[in-house]
Amino acid sequence: MYKTILFLTALFAQLSLKAQQTPEMAFDLRSSGKIYVVVAVLAIIFVGIAVFLFWVDLKVKRLERESNNKAK
Repeated sequence: MYKTILFLTALFAQLSLKAQQTPEMAFDLRSSGKIYVVVAVLAIIFVGIAVFLFWVDLKVKRLERESNNKAK
């Protein structure tokens, strides 16, 4: 357990140091305006996944309802 906590602490410290450095790619995307395309694509993917999960949840609820009705 101690090794796991130590590893996670070291990993978090390393990631926080990396986060403080701004990658060159971010400057290029921002300066050319392509960052908006990246954000739009990520938003579309996120909305698509959210809609899919909502749709699956509706189907599962319907199947559960049908299963409960048949069991009675």
